Amino acid sequence: MKSTAKIIVGLTVTALLEACSEHKPINTSTGIIVKPPVRVSQNRSYSHPPRLPGQWTVADIVQDYSPIATRKLTPYFTKAKVAYPPKEVTLVALKQEKKLELWARDSGKFRFIRNYNIHAISGVAGPKLRQGDKQVPEGVYSIAGLNPNSHYHLSMKINYPNDFDLFHASQEGRTAPGSDIFIHGKAVSIGCLAMGDETIDELFVLTAQVGAENVKVVIAPRDPRVFPLRTDNMALPRWTPALYSLISSEIEALSSGEPPIKTVSRPN
Repeated sequence: MKSTAKIIVGLTVTALLEACSEHKPINTSTGIIVKPPVRVSQNRSYSHPPRLPGQWTVADIVQDYSPIATRKLTPYFTKAKVAYPPKEVTLVALKQEKKLELWARDSGKFRFIRNYNIHAISGVAGPKLRQGDKQVPEGVYSIAGLNPNSHYHLSMKINYPNDFDLFHASQEGRTAPGSDIFIHGKAVSIGCLAMGDETIDELFVLTAQVGAENVKVVIAPRDPRVFPLRTDNMALPRWTPALYSLISSEIEALSSGEPPIKTVSRPN
């Protein structure tokens, strides 16, 4: 019986680790007690007792992780002459380059802060169209929520599918465009941006300090500042030029210092 119980527990934990969405505490109603993984504080000392999975709050993470995250980020902000924490943040993810750019501003224009390597990214160039296609979405998104209890260390959910995605899915009769797309830790991706634990510590704390409503996420197939985004691939949807125009405008506005354009929820 003990051997069977261990197998069941192992399969349960494995299944939980395979999802990018929210992760709930292990059910111990069967009487099988599983010792939960303990989150290690970046400060190496807790201001509160270690918590069971599912019991951490965003405030807990900010309290324990902000000292080192702030210490690591502040020099970049100082060099860019942007106050920390800033008023607004834009994250630009470049799929082909596997880079994520951090841009921010206080009272002035957006300024480049730093680059991060994307540890893992799945799919190919082109927008996400359906559940299970393993595509990282492309478009202009916001942060829909912060998950301090992710099995991928920490995660930030983006609002895919947004109005643009939903409109075109409806027009084409696609009823399952997919969901649960995150920017998270570790180095495994099935449609998400896996940033590694140290990077997600910084991004999670920064987003919490700035306010998720003040963070924009732009995801592009590659850098449109190097060469215009291609739309001549016959496999791409017919509305791809409009999407790539929006993405390119957002990224170029950051580089030029001009105010970003307003996101259009659906084409005219």
